[in-house]
Amino acid sequence: MSNPLWTRRDVLAAAGATALLPATTLAADGKMHTRAIPASGEQLPVIGLGTYSVLDVESTPANIASRKTIVDMLIEGGGSLIDTSPMYNRSEAVIGDIIEAGVDRDDTFIATKVWTDGKDAGTAQMQRSADLMNTETIDLMQVHNLRDTAVHMQTIRDRQDEGRIRYSGLTHYRADALDALEAEMKRHKPDFIQINYSLGEREADQRVLPLASDMGIAVLINRPYQAGALFRAVRGTDLPDWAGPFAASWGQFFLKYIVSHPAVTCVIPATSKPHHMEDNLGAGSGAMPDTATRARMVEFMSTL
Repeated sequence: MSNPLWTRRDVLAAAGATALLPATTLAADGKMHTRAIPASGEQLPVIGLGTYSVLDVESTPANIASRKTIVDMLIEGGGSLIDTSPMYNRSEAVIGDIIEAGVDRDDTFIATKVWTDGKDAGTAQMQRSADLMNTETIDLMQVHNLRDTAVHMQTIRDRQDEGRIRYSGLTHYRADALDALEAEMKRHKPDFIQINYSLGEREADQRVLPLASDMGIAVLINRPYQAGALFRAVRGTDLPDWAGPFAASWGQFFLKYIVSHPAVTCVIPATSKPHHMEDNLGAGSGAMPDTATRARMVEFMSTL
């Protein structure tokens, strides 16, 4: 725990004072869809939570209460994956505080990253991440932005053998890094990759997503809204009638384009707002666009 000056009672009091007590958000039309992790067959819910910026806050009772509400909503809505990184400043410590405040660690799938140079520094950073997040085992450890990949992948594999890490991964967030990622996928055969992919950034369709499918690699998706560019593109535009059967909002329209791709395992939009979390969760259940509809979605966005 990063801040011993508050107690679980403080967090509950702060939640009540700000009307942020947990709410059930399971979609009325069914449970969250899941996808199998190819390396194990374990089922992973298709909607997760990114933490970039939104969990980088001071560990006050009010801040922990509000962020715990988001994690409670994720879990109650059928999700489990929380993705973070040492790069995200206080986010790992806040995750640890949220777990300390009452979130059941067994209900979460925690993914973080290693982002440094050298074996000793990498090993120390991985252990610090586990300590900050109050967990003995990290579900997914990813080499962040392919930094010192070979060295860290060996450490990750060693820690998998020791039971400290469950899955290995590689990440990047830019389309111009996909060629390098493809090469490292072939070289290291990770359990997961994490990449950018959306209606505005579809470069991964060309080779990386098919390769992940062929190699049996799970895929996490970051930048699902293209850093907000997709929402700006549709500002003032009504959701088309033909999208009604599968999407109740633009956010669900964008997310369902992603999770309907057969190679995608989970998408990780970041938010600290309950109404956005609820909307994101709605994209994880119900009807999904088929191949023809996905093509229509691309064509529609190209006209804006």
